[in-house]
Amino acid sequence: MDLARRMDRLGTETAFEVLAKARRLEAEGMDIVHLEIGEPDFDTPANIIEAGAEAISQGYTHYGPSPGLSDVRERIAQEVSATRNISTTGENVVITPGGKPIMFFTMLALVDEGDEVLYPNPGFPIYESMVRFVGGVPVPMRLYESKGFNFDVEEVASQVTPKTKLIIINSPNNPCGSVMSREDVEALADLARENDIVVLSDEIYRRFLYQGEHHSVASLPGMRDRTIILDGFSKTYAMTGWRIGYGVMPLELVEPISRLVTNSVSCTASFTQMAVLEAMNGPQDEAHNMVAEFRRRRDIIVQGLNRVPGIRCAMPKGAFYVFPNVEGTGITSREFADGLLEEGGVACLAGESFGEYGVGYVRFSFANSAENIEKALERIDRFVAAKA
Repeated sequence: MDLARRMDRLGTETAFEVLAKARRLEAEGMDIVHLEIGEPDFDTPANIIEAGAEAISQGYTHYGPSPGLSDVRERIAQEVSATRNISTTGENVVITPGGKPIMFFTMLALVDEGDEVLYPNPGFPIYESMVRFVGGVPVPMRLYESKGFNFDVEEVASQVTPKTKLIIINSPNNPCGSVMSREDVEALADLARENDIVVLSDEIYRRFLYQGEHHSVASLPGMRDRTIILDGFSKTYAMTGWRIGYGVMPLELVEPISRLVTNSVSCTASFTQMAVLEAMNGPQDEAHNMVAEFRRRRDIIVQGLNRVPGIRCAMPKGAFYVFPNVEGTGITSREFADGLLEEGGVACLAGESFGEYGVGYVRFSFANSAENIEKALERIDRFVAAKA
């Protein structure tokens, strides 16, 4: 079968490929420590599960409005207004099956053939994949380890051209765990205003913050009407399989993006929306405890990796990933990731999975138990020693 040429421009998310490979090795009897997938290892809190089950029994199993149920949209708007220091309403919210559709629909709605899109690199690989798929030109904003895995403001300013249509930012960042400073957010907002550029702000890891503060670009003067905030419930409430995310956007984008929802998935499951209503309104203890446990695991894995000869690991300020430099081991990042899985029984991702500036690094997710992280560290140490 001949695929459409556009399929050649569509990438993938390597984490799922490595997960599949690791599962195959497990089926063959190998013990694997999974540090590859960006998914909390906690169960969805019981009150949320009960709310979802109750919604099903109450008949929330039919089509709903494409942009989402009005009361859920309004509650999300209240949450975003309070946490980002902006004023928004449910009319600005579009609910989607996960956060990725907000990325895709934003680009489909805004990016024409040849338009340029700035995006973080190393960064979530789907950004570049979707830009290419819609016919845009991806322009990587390099994140420097020396700057805490943040970009150089002057360098980004030099990358802006009359064709720049969209800038994507992600703070806290996947894969680096970096957090943008207020100064950098303000500098980027200045670029956006001066050059009439829209910003897609991926804030899915906002609640996973261990140091510093979260600064949403939408809160800055003149930015609410040129920013799309992407967020969701997968990470904060361990709801990855429920598939629910949302975008908060200028009113003029709500109708076209809702139309894209109608043309693709029709709507987001109504009972899932009722479950996240409980997630926002119910007790937050389990969500807070999960973040506290991730902070503890972060300290364990960073300290352990820095004890391994040839590995240098910065302390992430947010999210649940570390992005250590492995060049000192004498092993390429691709060989490191492949060999560690096949020989050491630890699944991770090569840095180049997150873009050209990820070469020399690997990503470990610390969304696994402290016990398993300790086991992984022992295996990493043995693997590196065997290659020395």
